Amino acid sequence: MKAAILEGLDTMAVRDVPEPACGDDEALLRVRACAVCGSDIRIYHYGNDRVTMPAIMGHEIAGDIVAVGKNVTRVAVGDRVALGADVPCGKCYWCQNGMGTNCSINYAVGYQFAGGFQEVMVLNRTILDYGPVTIIPDSLSYAEAAIAEPLACAINGLELANFSLGKSLCVIGLGPIGCMMLELSRVFGAKKVFAAQRSRQRMEMARAFLPGARFIATEDEDLVETVMRETGGHGVDCVVTTAGTVQAHADAINMVAHRGYVNLFGGLKNQPPLTIDSNLIHYRECFVMGSHGSLPRHHRTAVDLIEAGHVSASRYVSKTFPLENIHDAFRYHESRAGLKVVIVP
Repeated sequence: MKAAILEGLDTMAVRDVPEPACGDDEALLRVRACAVCGSDIRIYHYGNDRVTMPAIMGHEIAGDIVAVGKNVTRVAVGDRVALGADVPCGKCYWCQNGMGTNCSINYAVGYQFAGGFQEVMVLNRTILDYGPVTIIPDSLSYAEAAIAEPLACAINGLELANFSLGKSLCVIGLGPIGCMMLELSRVFGAKKVFAAQRSRQRMEMARAFLPGARFIATEDEDLVETVMRETGGHGVDCVVTTAGTVQAHADAINMVAHRGYVNLFGGLKNQPPLTIDSNLIHYRECFVMGSHGSLPRHHRTAVDLIEAGHVSASRYVSKTFPLENIHDAFRYHESRAGLKVVIVP
């Protein structure tokens, strides 16, 4: 079988490798779709402490179960499943108290566990016992089902920010996650949504996901000034920074309402430290927090929302590539010409 092997920084090769054997406590998944994530690109260029090379990346996955060990009951041969990335260990304090995204070990598919940029992958006992392995209906394509992984992260982000019916929202950064936040705002019952993006090209792509939002191109309008003016100086109840920039983080804190929430969703990479006026937090009694990853229950919810049509997963799939052309897929992702690119092994 073929697999894309990350051999070193900026060095990845598609090679023939032996097909894995299936242990008694394992299952084998025939990968049908694996979407490229921004974190895959970062690992490719900069590495990651949880990734030991040579490695196989990819964590936004859907496929078919083709073999199961004699002790496996969670899945059966022929099941169509989608996978999430974050795998709770199931044993530490955080996992046993429902907070697996803070797991002491922090297992993840495509990190410590070989991921989906291969034709057949192993679902080990930890993944099967504790991980996000969700049966998908026949009505969903594999590419649509793969989108459930990032959608689950967006659901976790709004949940942790206590977003709920009748609140206002501002999303800063309209890449795939930002667009998912727009769609989810309708599911959560937002009363008013601002959607901010620096480039007009990316902003125009995002309009279809929530036509009624107030779109702001930050190269043309001052984001904080606009939001504060259009909310009568109150600000918004929740701001989510899906753009990982210092400016986005600072703007979010400057426009949040009293008792509002700021979710610093987009991590800062190769950015200067964030400097803020902490009096804004003090006097507004607002909450500044972050989120990353998701729990298995978020992944199940994501699949359900896609199946019900509340999130249009097919809109996110801008282009597909065979595994042999994974370098072209990475270049397409980095070009920002579309939203999601999917590898079809």
